[in-house]
Amino acid sequence: MPDKDLDTLFDEAFERASKMTEALPQDLMLRIYAYYKQATSGQGHVTTHHQSVNLRDAFKMNAWMQIRHLTPDEAKKLYIETIDSLTK
Repeated sequence: MPDKDLDTLFDEAFERASKMTEALPQDLMLRIYAYYKQATSGQGHVTTHHQSVNLRDAFKMNAWMQIRHLTPDEAKKLYIETIDSLTK
């Protein structure tokens, strides 16, 4: 049986993350969010909105901006590793 490709592993990790019920520390939640956004949107879509920015959105954008140097595939791998460490 062939190894699963990165996209399949990423989708499976997302499914596991979606079913998690335990509360996670905020910094970890922001890291997971940033990896997911970078993996699915990449660098080209990081924009700032100056209209109605609330504190929560500002933290999320900051987390994403901190990892903008990662390629989408690198972000997928880090997302998978993070979710694996939380669900195993």
